[in-house]
Formats: sequence, structure tokens, C-alpha cells
Amino acid sequence: MAEIGYGIAVKVLELLRSVTFQEISSAWGVKSDLTKLERTVKAIKAVLLDAEEKQASDHRLGVWLGELKDVLKDAENVLDEFQYIVLQKEVMKRNGSTSKKERREMTHSFVRPRNVIGRDDAKKQILDLLMQQDADRNVNVISIVGIGGLGKTTLAKLVFDDKQVVSHFQLRMWVCVSDDFNVTRLTKEILKSAIFRIDENFLVDGLPNSLKELLKDKKILENLGVDELQCRLRELLKDKKFLLVLDDVWNDERKKWIELEDLILGGCNGSKILVTTRNSSVATIMDTTSTYNLKGLPEEDCVSLFVKLAFKVGQENQYPNLLNIGREIVKKCKGVPLAVSTLAGLLYSKVDEHEWKSIRDNEIWQIEQKEGDILPALKLSYNPLPFHLKQCFAYCSVYPKDFEFNNLQLIQFWLAHGILQSPANESQELEDVGDLYIKELLSRSFFQDFSDEELLFAYTFKMHDLVHDLALSIAQGECSVVTKKSILAAEVCHLSFSENGKEVTTQLEKLSKVQTIIFKTEQPASLLEACIARFKYLRVLCLDDSSFEVLPSSIGSLIHLRYLDLSNNCIIKQLPNSICKLHNLQTLLLGGCSNLERLPKDIRDIISLRHLYVTTKHTCLSEKAVGCLDSLRFLFIDECDNLKCLFEGTEGRLTNLRTLFVVECPSLTTLSLSIKYLTALEHLFIGHCKELSLTDKEENQDLKLSLRWLMIGKLPKLEVLPQWLQASANTLQHLEIEDCYNFTALPEWLPHLKSLQKLRIKDCPVFSSFPKGMQDLTALREIRIQNCEELILTNKEENQNIKSSLRLLKIENLPKLEVLPHWLKESANTLQHLEIEDCCNFTALPEWLPHLKSLHTLRIKDCPVFSSLPEGMQDLTALREFQIENCPKLSRKCREEVRHKIAHVPNIDFDEYFERERWRHQRIFRRRSF
Repeated sequence: MAEIGYGIAVKVLELLRSVTFQEISSAWGVKSDLTKLERTVKAIKAVLLDAEEKQASDHRLGVWLGELKDVLKDAENVLDEFQYIVLQKEVMKRNGSTSKKERREMTHSFVRPRNVIGRDDAKKQILDLLMQQDADRNVNVISIVGIGGLGKTTLAKLVFDDKQVVSHFQLRMWVCVSDDFNVTRLTKEILKSAIFRIDENFLVDGLPNSLKELLKDKKILENLGVDELQCRLRELLKDKKFLLVLDDVWNDERKKWIELEDLILGGCNGSKILVTTRNSSVATIMDTTSTYNLKGLPEEDCVSLFVKLAFKVGQENQYPNLLNIGREIVKKCKGVPLAVSTLAGLLYSKVDEHEWKSIRDNEIWQIEQKEGDILPALKLSYNPLPFHLKQCFAYCSVYPKDFEFNNLQLIQFWLAHGILQSPANESQELEDVGDLYIKELLSRSFFQDFSDEELLFAYTFKMHDLVHDLALSIAQGECSVVTKKSILAAEVCHLSFSENGKEVTTQLEKLSKVQTIIFKTEQPASLLEACIARFKYLRVLCLDDSSFEVLPSSIGSLIHLRYLDLSNNCIIKQLPNSICKLHNLQTLLLGGCSNLERLPKDIRDIISLRHLYVTTKHTCLSEKAVGCLDSLRFLFIDECDNLKCLFEGTEGRLTNLRTLFVVECPSLTTLSLSIKYLTALEHLFIGHCKELSLTDKEENQDLKLSLRWLMIGKLPKLEVLPQWLQASANTLQHLEIEDCYNFTALPEWLPHLKSLQKLRIKDCPVFSSFPKGMQDLTALREIRIQNCEELILTNKEENQNIKSSLRLLKIENLPKLEVLPHWLKESANTLQHLEIEDCCNFTALPEWLPHLKSLHTLRIKDCPVFSSLPEGMQDLTALREFQIENCPKLSRKCREEVRHKIAHVPNIDFDEYFERERWRHQRIFRRRSF
């Protein structure tokens, strides 16, 4: 609680010291009052620093802190109203007048086996259970039971991806259940997971037509009714041996389980359902045939895990005292891998014994916990956090467990509550500060399951359940998930609704200072109207996936509102113009509002708007629509079927726009003439715009752009890259072109892009050549080329004096590739990963391959005429993984010779065909010898 109060105090002080408030205080004659308030808040801030350490053990102090926090919030709200008046005056000034008319998401199924320690025996036992046949039941349920953080999901992942399991089951499906045991949702998720792996072990041709439709267009699934969904699922599972993993099940209502079970009992004998749960009662109601009670890791395995994560390689031998202290720390973790990894990450690369002993001896270990909890271990990672990170972390508790965070979304949430510190330098934006916060929390293991999906600036991550419990313990009384059974404290400020009904709405009557409302389920319009009327201090209002037809005009009264999410409302046609009174609004999300006819006419009055997502039926987003919003940093335009022009008349506007997405706008014909004015633009994604070519109609010799990331996809009219891209020659780092069927070649000026680090070209069937001078791209680190049937990689000698620094080259389905390009040799000291796949005319690796002294990974797959390996393979001393798969022309003798030469490589993998032949010859030899 002290952390949140401290954050508010910092925010109030920043407001009081701003130029705006200095001017207001002088003009209104309240300067002395505000000076006194500033002195008072400074004193409060100092007290809060001391109070944090004592509040856990002193109840009276906790009560006092709560009252103090309320006073600070009142001060913040008053100052915020001052700020709104200033913004209102700015709107009037711009317009030239003084009057106006008016749940839990999915876990994934992948884990690297080498990163898992101490679970070999458990994996073997689960595998044995999965392979067993039961004459009495077609489908058996196996449950893995254990407390949170033990690694139940990790064990399930190990088993799920095991080769024996992949070959044994015709169909594998992975669904994260969590506490939302909604049968319709689960049916969809099972189908989605099945479709993803549908062709793993059986032919698609054998599927019913209704399932083939889902394969062709996965969007059909979202529009199916309950009966259709259930029918498709029964069709899919009928007479197939399947494995279904239901991860993290909390439901203990047998009725709900039976409803799902009835849909999935049609598999053939040997099918299995693997369940992970914390509660043995859950396993019981699911008719579990075998229960595996997962225990904590043995102490030595915990020590191994700790050493791996706390020390650099081999460092533990240099610091035996630290290793002994580490053993004592491990004992306190009681075999829970999450606790071990959390504390080990905290100590990584630190060699000060005092820091290690502080963690070992910290008195928080002695704070009483409920049975099975490991919050003391996690709290040790929390304590060293700076106050601003503590506050941001605590606010995350308003989201449900296992929620998949998006960095852009979370940053906007923090931004709405004013808890991001001012940037340290002029080149930074508040969004950059928020990104640094997330990465710091990621590095300290407060977030996990990081995935960037090849978008350098956008990524997702999750929070482990136990870490979420920690956040809840920090924010208790501040944040709450509202259910029919919940009991809300009067001082609660941040609400997430996971259920609806009268029992939910009556709980809101005693609340008055709510700042966050997140609806995770459909709510009646009357509840929305009541919230708007009651909670005047709202900063965040999330109404995504709602289906009300009209947004109440009273929305304009929420003058403190910073974040409004109306995404995926397919019914709403218009927004009330009163929404334009929200001068403080920073984020407006209208993506997926497919029936929205147009943006409100006075949208230019939302002068603080930084993030705008739009789906609309409008034909033109002109200067009057969005082009006047100079405050915009992020603009996402999606599924605008009628949009023909963009930014018409925006000369000199949108000067702060950093990220622009234009996706699925099939009528859009032009964009390039506006690019020249977007001088701050760093990230540009253009995709699924079938009429857009990006070609210039005029020369732009003097352009100075700062584009860093460009991704172009599914533009059938694109033939060449636009000339204006040269204006980013000194800044462009990532270039990706995908599914452009008429794209022919990279331009001759490509080597001028001196900052280019990543180049990816995929599914461009007429793309035929690289330009000369590829070796001049000295900053280039990665090249990925896939499915470019006409591409010929030149093998001409290039400038030998320029050394490029390529680290990764991946080539897939290039029928005209016969040998590797000679310019690759210029990366001899840097290339680490080389992969060639599905190249039907690729014959051999070059003789100079052993010169690649940094090569770690070499993979050759599905190259039918590949027949020889170069001499000197033993010189690849850095090689750690060598894989040859489905290359039948490579002789057995050659493989045996190479196997001997690269015996130092830890991971050598020849395809199964060759291995079978090798063992067959050995058996024949033994018989003859006998």
C-alpha cells in the first residue's frame, strides 16, 4: 500500500512543479497554498519510504497508510481537474472560439528439454501411463497434481512434444483451462489446437468437408453456434487416437466436466486426457484413472538449477562461499523450481557475499504463510525493486491470472494512471520508459513466456500464478476481481469484472473513488451507465468485446479518463460527439468495430490522444478525421473495407507519429505521398491491401525520414520498393517482404541502407535477384529467404576487402539454388547459424565452409540431390548442432566419415532413414561374424 501511496505523492509533486500549475497558481492567487501543499507532500513522501518496511507487521500503520493514500488521491483528482481546464482552454484556442456545440489465455505447448532439470523420472512415468491401453475405456484421464510453481505445465510440455507421443497419437491438442471452465470456449480452443496440428499423423483428405472448411478459413470457427461447434468436435475426434492436454484446471463442479466429457469420449481406444491441476478434488471429479502427484525437485537438482541461473558458466567454482550460501537459500525454496529460479535470477552475476547473505537471512522468510505458499521467496525479489517498478508491478494484479499481456497495452494502462516517470532525455517518450519497465521486470522474472512473434516493438508475456499472488498481496485493498462471491473493500480503486448479475452490481454501491473498470464479460448497458454516473474519477474503462448499440453520451463527463477500449464491438454504429470532451484521453481503441460508420466530427478536440486503433466504414481518414492529432504516437488502421485515401491534406501534421499499421484495407490505393511528412515514423506495417502499390509519382530527393522497421505483406500490386525508403538509409534496421506475388527484385540502392540488420523475404514467387554489393551491408545480421522459386543467389566474386557481419542465414524452398553465394564467405568470423531446407537442386556445401569459424548450428533438410560435405569439417570447432535430414544422395560412407570428424559436436542428428540403415548393416555384419 505504501508503494502506491508513494507513487501518487510523486505524481502530485510533478504536477505542482510543472510550468502549467505555476502559471495557474499565480493567475488565480493560490500560489502560497500550492507551495504549502508541495511541502506537505514532500514530507509525506519521506514518511512513506520508511513506512514500507514496517507496514507488513504493524496493522495500525497499515490503516494510517490507507487514510493517507485517500488524501493524496483527493489532491491528485483536484489537480487533474485543473489540468483538464487548461486542456479545455487549449481546445477552444485551436478552434478559434470560446463555445462549442455538443480470462485466462492459452499456455503454449513448447519447452526446450535441455532447460528442464530433474524431471526425467517424472516424464518417464507419465509417458508409461500415456502408452497404456485400457480395454474398458476408450479415453482415460491422467492428472498431474501439485502446488503452484512446481512445474506441472513444464512436465506436461515435455511429454506433449516427446517423439514417442507425437508418433503414438494421431492428434494432439493443448488447451489452457484456468478458472474459466466454459464448455463453449473450451470446445473452440480444442478445435483451434487440433486444426494447428491436423496433418501431423493423418491425411487431411480423410476429413469430413465441414472440418476441411475450418482448415481453409479458421475465422469460420468464431461464427459457429454451440451445436455446430460440438458437432465439429465430435466429427474430429471420432475413431482417432488423441491426446488432449487440459492445463491448469480449477473447476470442481462435476456437472461442467461431464458436459465437456460427453463431447470428447468418441476417440478410439488408447486416447488420453492429461490434466494439470493444483487441487486433488479436481482430479477426483474428472474420473481420473491415474493421478501423478508431482513432488518438489530433489535438493541437488534444485542446487543444479540454482547454479545454472545464478552463476555464469564455471563461475561457481571460483566462489565456493557463495555456492554454500546458495545451498542454504535453496533449502528455503522447498523444492519449488519457480522460487529457485526467482532468487537465482536476483543474484545472477553478483559476487558480494553480503548481498547473498541478505537474501538468505532476510526476515521476510519468517512471515507466516498459508500451506504451500512461497510468497516469502518471491517477496525477496520484490523488495529491491525501485518504487516506480513496485507500483507498476502492483497495478498488474487487476488483470486475471495467466492473462497474456501485450507490452503496448500494459504501457498504455500505466500511462493512463500516470505512474511512468518522466523520460530521462528528450529523445525518449513515455512509451519508451514503459518499455524499459517491462524489460526490467522480465529480467527479474516477474514476467515470463516472452514472445515477440518477429515484431521488434510489440511482444507478449505472462505472469506466473504465484507471482500474480504476490502482486495481489501487494495491492490488497487497491485492486480486485469482481465476482458474485467477492467482497469489495470500500477503498478499492481498480476493478476487473469476471462475472455479471445483480450480485455483482450491488457490490459497487459503497464505492466512490474507482479509477479502473475492466469488463471481462458481457455487461448490461445499465451497469455501464451506472458506472459512468458514479465513478467520476475513472482513468481506465475497458469495454472490449461488448455488444451495446449506443455508448451513453454521459461518457463525456469522465474528464479524468485516459484509456477507453471499445474494441470488437460489431454492433455500434456511431460514437456520441460528447466523447470529444475527453481532452485527457490518451488511448482510444476502436479496432474490430466493423459497423462504425465514421469517427465523431470533433475528434480533433481529443488533443492528448497518443494511441488510436480504428476500424470504420468511412472512405477517407483525412485531416479533419485524424490528421490533426499532432499528439498521436501510434495509429492502427484495420479492416476498413471502404477506405480509399489516407491522410489527405495532412501536410505538416502527425509529426509525432512513431508507429503506423495499415492492415486489410482492400480499397486503399495510395499512401506514399503522405509518408514524406511523417518525419518521426519508426515502425511501418502495411498488409492485405490489394489495390496499394506504394509507388511514387514524384521524386523526393530531400526527404529525411527515420524509419527503423518496415514490414510489407500481401500487396499484390507491389513490384519494387518505393524510392522514399532511401530517405531512411541511415536508420532502417528491419525489412520484411511477404506474400507479394508480383515483387520482382530488391533495388540497386539496397546496399545504401547502412543500418539494415535483418532482411526477410517470404512467398514472393517472381522475386529473382539480390542486387550487387550485398557485402556492403556491414550491419546486416540476419537473412531469411523462403519460397522464392525464381531467386538465383549470385556466386560472383565480390569485394574481398569488405567484411560483413552476418550471423544467421536461413534458406528454404529455393529451387534454383545450387551452391551458396560467395559473399557469404565474408562473414567467416561472425556467421553462427546456417540452415538450408527444401532446395531441390542444392548439391553441396562449399569447400570454404570450414572457414566459418563461428558457426554454431548447421542444418540441411529435404535437399534430394545434396551429395557431399567438404573436407575440413573438423575445423568447425565452434559447431554445437549438426543436422542432416532427408538427403538420400549423401552416402553412408560420407556420413560416417563426417560423424568421426565432428565427434566434438554435442548434438549430431542424421535422419532416421540413415540410422535404420546403419543398424541394419550392423545386424547383418554380426550375423555373418557369428
